[in-house]
Formats: sequence, structure tokens, C-alpha cells
Amino acid sequence: MKLTGKILLALGLGALFGLGLNLFAPHVFPSVDQYLLTPLGKIFLNLINMLVVPIVFFSITLGTAGIGDPKKLGRIGSKTLIYFISTTAIAIIIGLALALTIQPGAGWQFSAEQANFKPKEAPPIMETLLNIIPKNPIQSMANGDMLPLIFFSVFIGIGIAALGKKARTFHAFVEQGNEIMMYLVTLMMKFAPYGTFGLIASAIGKQGFTAIRAMGLYMSVVILALFIHTIATYGSMILFIAKRNPIDFFKGFFPAMAVAFSTSSSGATLPVSMKTAQENLKVPEPISSFVQPLGATINMDGTAIMQGVATVFIAQVYGVDLTFSQIITVVLTATLASIGTASVPGVGLVMLTMVLKSVGLPVEGIGLILGVDRLLDMLRTAVNATGDAACAVVITKTEEKYHPEWNQEEESVPYRETEELIG
Repeated sequence: MKLTGKILLALGLGALFGLGLNLFAPHVFPSVDQYLLTPLGKIFLNLINMLVVPIVFFSITLGTAGIGDPKKLGRIGSKTLIYFISTTAIAIIIGLALALTIQPGAGWQFSAEQANFKPKEAPPIMETLLNIIPKNPIQSMANGDMLPLIFFSVFIGIGIAALGKKARTFHAFVEQGNEIMMYLVTLMMKFAPYGTFGLIASAIGKQGFTAIRAMGLYMSVVILALFIHTIATYGSMILFIAKRNPIDFFKGFFPAMAVAFSTSSSGATLPVSMKTAQENLKVPEPISSFVQPLGATINMDGTAIMQGVATVFIAQVYGVDLTFSQIITVVLTATLASIGTASVPGVGLVMLTMVLKSVGLPVEGIGLILGVDRLLDMLRTAVNATGDAACAVVITKTEEKYHPEWNQEEESVPYRETEELIG
């Protein structure tokens, strides 16, 4: 069986196993989770997280050096940021529109008085932007701070490109380091089905039907918005801008989407999503190495959808009618917060806290959605990773006139299983 089939099988078996324990043997689940499911998931996550920082450093440095000219880098960077900001705003609007139409929080007996959530304070956006320049890049690497690491890696890449032959040895070192990391991704992916099984079974076993029954309509609205955004927004950009078949795009990127779904972490998915984009989607290494790590840090379309739906849901539960100006405020605040809170732990809930405060809604209402947030986070992460890959494909198409060798139509090959590509 190919790797994609194994991951799909693991997703299905894990969901059934976790749900079965939750329904028929809830007293057994804690022990099974502690000694089997959680260790399987943690081993897989630790293997991926072990590679994230070196992959970001090597890939962005190599990608920047490959782009070479700072003007080209500025052009690609500007288009990437415009894409990310635009799709994030579209995602929020889709979430708001569906929530206002379906009204998941109206007419339901939610106990708002029992909602309890203590938000983490996000640093001011200006402080976050200033902290992009690292005082100590080694410390940023140790802490896993992605934005400072990306900034440092870009500067190293610019230096390599500017010095040319003088930096040839270090350039070769970065190339070899990147090759080693990609090989390690190949080895790590052999454990993916087992890690996926553990993560899915643990998540569903802990949630079960209790939370889903209570929050079914809210979950349905979020899932519908995620589906529409993925198919309509990303599909349209792939079809009309990149001039490629959206079905081939989704089929080619599906293995990375499955890993994102199981890990609930864009950063942890990054090694797999880059490898899949480069091999299956034929995204040039310089574009993939620059766009996807940046997207994993600041591009959160799936999370943005949750912001819109959750804001309307909490407003409806508390009986607050949002005005048009408040809805515009939600769109602007959530779009800016997606960048301004990029390196804050639990970024999704921190962003939602900022959005609720911007329109005067009680942040304690977040406690109402915490019960199902873990399950929805899996879907949001898959959408986030897909958006990064779609951006890389679109940017590649727009850069073809400057780099004819990046022509995707000439280089494209029929879809092959990921195991054939990275094995």
C-alpha cells in the first residue's frame, strides 16, 4: 500500500478506535491513551518538530540565495504578503457571512454564565513587528521563534548571493544541509501512519459525542466555511491565476493535508508540506523555501474563519446584534492579528481574544467553544497548510516570465503517490 493509502487508513481506524473507546469503554480510554495513543502521537510530533528549525533555516537561506537579486526577493515577498492578507480577509468574510445567515448561536440554550476562559495577553503588534529582527539568532532558533529565524535566514541568503564565489563553500554547506533534512523527512514519513493513528484516536476519544451534540451547528458552520474557502478561493486561484487543474492540486497536496489534519500544527507540517509541494506540485525550491515557511508563520486562513464564526456565535449567545461597523472591525482586526500574534503560543485563541475585545464582546465566551476547538483545529490546520501551498503555486506562475525554467506546464508530471516521490 502506498503512503497516502496508509495515512488514510490510519485516519479512519484511529477515528473509529477513539470513538469506540469513548462510547463503549470510557473507563479504559485513559490508560490506553496514556500508554499507547499519546506516546505514538508524541513520537511523531517530536520527530517532525526536531526538523522544523533546521529546515526553515536551510530552506529559506537556500531559497533566498537562489532568488539572488534583492529586487526579485522584494517582488516575490510583496506578492506573497498581498496574497496572504487577501485570502485571510476573504476567509473571515466567508465565516462571518455563513454565521450571520445560519445563526448557530441563536435560539439555543447555552449556559453563558458558566463560560470561563482566561485569555493570554498578546504583545502589541508594533512590538511583535520590531521583534522580527533578532537580537540573538541562535536564541531564536533554540526558542523556535519563526519570524526572527526567517528574517535572519533571509539575510544570510542575501549575503551568499551577494558574495558569489567567495561564499561558495558555505553555499554548498547549506545545500547539503537542506538535502540531509529532506532525506530525514523521508525517513520520518515512514512513521506517519502510526503517529496519525495515535493523534486522531486520542483527539476523538477525548471529545466523543457529548461536545459534538452540544455544539453541532457551530461546528457545521465552521466546517462548511472551511470547505467553501478551500474549494472556491484556493481552487479559483489555482484555476484562473496558476492555470492549473485544481483537482490535480488537491490530489497532489493531499498527503501533507492529512499530516496537517493529524498534527494540528502548521509548523510541524512544514517539512512534509514543502517536500510535497516541490515534488508533487512542481513548485521550484526557491519559491517553496521562501513562501511556505513564511506562510506557516503568518498565514492562517482556517483560523481566520474560526474567528468570524466564533465572534458571531458568541454575540448571538449573549444576545448582542453586531452592527455593520463592528463587522468591518472584526475583518480588519482578525486580518492584522494573524500577523501581529504570529509567534504567540495558542495563537488562534489569542487572535479571537483580540477580535472579541475590539467589538466589546466578553472573552469569557471563548469557554463555550473550547470543547470542540481541538477537533476543528485539525481541519483549520489542513486549510492553513493548503493555503500556503496554493500561494507557492500561484507565485511560481506569476514569476515564470522572469524565470522560464520554472514553467509548471512543461515540468508537470502526472500525479504520483508521495511515497514514490520522497521514498
